[in-house]
Formats: sequence, C-alpha cells, structure tokens
Amino acid sequence: MSKIKSKFNALRSKNQKALIAYVMAGFPTEKDTLSAVRGLVKGGADIIELGMPFSDPLADGPVIQHAGFTSLQKGMNFSRFLELVKKIRKETDIPLVLMTYTNILYRQGYDKFISTVKKAGIDGLILPDMSIGESQEFLKAAKENDVDTIFLISPNTEPDRIKKISNASSGFLYLVSVFGTTGGQQKFQSYTTHAIKNAKKILASKIPLGVGFGVSTPEQAKLMISSGADAIIVGSAFLRLIENTPSNKIEEKIRSFTSSLKKTTLPE
Repeated sequence: MSKIKSKFNALRSKNQKALIAYVMAGFPTEKDTLSAVRGLVKGGADIIELGMPFSDPLADGPVIQHAGFTSLQKGMNFSRFLELVKKIRKETDIPLVLMTYTNILYRQGYDKFISTVKKAGIDGLILPDMSIGESQEFLKAAKENDVDTIFLISPNTEPDRIKKISNASSGFLYLVSVFGTTGGQQKFQSYTTHAIKNAKKILASKIPLGVGFGVSTPEQAKLMISSGADAIIVGSAFLRLIENTPSNKIEEKIRSFTSSLKKTTLPE
C-alpha cells in the first residue's frame, strides 16, 4: 500500500481529515524550505506537496508563480531538488508529493524521472497539465515505480469524466475549488460546495477527495470539510507567510499556522 493511501486510512480510523500543505522547493532559499517543512511537520500537516519550479507554470496564481521564479533565479534545478528531498527524508517519513509540469518529465523520459524521484523519497506526483488522454506512458511508469498519480478535476468537470479521471488517479483526487489559477480567495461561491458534494457522490468513497486552490484560512478549510472534502490543500497562504517572515522565525510561524489549520480537520 502506498504511503499516501496508508495516511488516509490512518486518518479515517481516527475520524480525521487530511491537511495537505504546499511549499515551493528553494523559496526563498533551500534553507528556508527546510525550516518551513520542519514547521509543517511539527504543526501537524499530514502530507506535503513540494513544488518544483517550471518556467511556464500555467495553473499557478501570482503567489506561486513568484515563488517559482525566485526559486529558479536562485539556481533550483532537478539535481538540487533531489538533494533537498533527500534532506527532508532524513528528518521525516511524511508522505511527499511532487507538483510540477509534464514537460520536465517528458524531456527526461517518464520512467527515468519517476524512478529517480521515487528513490529520493517522493510518493506521489501532481502534473496540472497532464491530460488523461495522453497519460498512458506516464501512468505505466508511475505504476511500475509505485508512485501515486494525483489528477485534477474542476467544478465543471462532467460526471463521466470525473469517473474516468478518478480511475487513473491514486492517492487522492484533487478538486480545484475555483475557476482560474491558485491563490487565496476572499469568499468562495456556492458552486464550490456544490462541486465537492457532487464529486463525493460520484466517487462513492473509492478514492479520497482533496480540495485546493484558494483555501487560505481555517474558516475556509472548515467550509470545505463540512461540504465533504477528505483533505484540504493549502499553498499560497504558506508561501506568503514564508516570504514575509525572517528566516530564523519561519519554522515557528509555519508551525503555528499549520496547527490552526490542522485543528479544522479533527472531529468536533
């Protein structure tokens, strides 16, 4: 059983939902990323998504785009990313998901890329621009290397397509909560809660449903969970906090914010 599936099973047995936290590798520095990860672990995050920067990040909002650009400017590349993952793995066994773009894998070859990141300590992959219709080679390589494939659906994805995408997904299915790119929302529209309820009905507990893109406060996290989400995914809010905090205080600030979000996933 995959590390991600085991995590969801363990949480389900305690009647908890998952907190999935996203940070950009190398933002603003690699040392800061390690501090942030320590804060996430201490604060109770269940799964960590590590972004590997890409020059043309279509799904990313301004906060994540800025983080990716900064990381690339500081010299983040594939080999440095692997070293960072290995350092994280020495400190924690938390499930790690890599979020990046298809072109990076395609250039290296799916099998080579996936086997390399698996050896470093990655448990799952999110590729926002990977289409189901062109995913055969990717899915084969991921299965052979025992790495989860986490696909995205949106509020207007048709029921038949949700079924098809969920069949290709493992670990969890990622529901993009809003139309557009990532980033904090002031207020969620009713279509978001409707989309969560609709997806849950179609999935029928076959795979956990994670909800992200725009979730940035405990109140918003609560709304997603009360609507039926099995996991909340928070990214931009962590990156803003990291950027606006002195390096020596990142770990504690992240721990505190993570803890406030994790509380919303516990049974009342």
